[in-house]
Amino acid sequence: MSTPGIKVFAPASVSNLGCGFDILGLALDKPGDEIIARLTSHNEVRIKSITGDNGRLPRQPDKNTVTIAANALLQHLGETGIGIDFEIHKKMPFESGLGSSAASAVAGVVAVNELLRRPLEKRDLLPFAMQGEQHASQAWHADNVAPSLLGGIILIRDNPTLDIHRLPCPRGLYLAVIHPHLQISTAKSRRELPKKVPLVQMVEQTGNLGGLIHGLYQSDFSLISRCLQDVVIEPHRSKDIPHYQSIRDAALHAGALGCLISGSGPSMFALCNNSLIAEECGEAMKRVWTEHRLGHDLYISGIHQEGAMKY
Repeated sequence: MSTPGIKVFAPASVSNLGCGFDILGLALDKPGDEIIARLTSHNEVRIKSITGDNGRLPRQPDKNTVTIAANALLQHLGETGIGIDFEIHKKMPFESGLGSSAASAVAGVVAVNELLRRPLEKRDLLPFAMQGEQHASQAWHADNVAPSLLGGIILIRDNPTLDIHRLPCPRGLYLAVIHPHLQISTAKSRRELPKKVPLVQMVEQTGNLGGLIHGLYQSDFSLISRCLQDVVIEPHRSKDIPHYQSIRDAALHAGALGCLISGSGPSMFALCNNSLIAEECGEAMKRVWTEHRLGHDLYISGIHQEGAMKY
């Protein structure tokens, strides 16, 4: 016996935003993941079906980010005997730099919270979604999970304690996100990063980070543009993305405030100060991939303000 299901949407996210490695992220209007969850009499959490994954995702509850996060929340609530069936509909690419695993974990905890009539505030679901994301990425960083859950632009002051803060979102900001049909493992990408950073790079990076945050508060697009640089992480990750410089140059020439790698890649995003420029930047980036006969997806998106939600 099962009850009518609820449907939850969790948006994709762009993390780092250049100078904010592991501490900045924003939610996209699209793409995102959908989950349908139903209470059952089976007294266990199960995955009934998964679509859009080409058979890649595990169906075992102790290995899937959705059910790992859901079970963590149920354990916290003392409701481990409750039966829930999940239908997972993946509507975003894997290992794309767009927070696919984070969106799934977020959707899982939001669905459980809704089924149980919201015993927790939305923000309080974060540590349980993080447990699902940690399983996938092998790291505890909230720059995808927090914006997917809460929406907007998020600053994580401290990842271990999940000390997070929402930043202002200037009116008009849009993104063009290009996803080449390549896959880059977040866990592998992290292992290849340098363990030490020269002092001169640290100074430049923190200057850009502080300037970007100030630019967001002041809606100063010129300052935001000057700060959309990454002198620490991107020089290493850009080597894994074919035609990286051509894509970046195309977006900047079309009017982007900045063009950078989303997360660990291979997706790249152009941040723009209106939707028309975002469309023009998207077409410019798309032409690079088309000229090289490489498959890709293009998303033109605003910044999703609500985060994961039942609908």
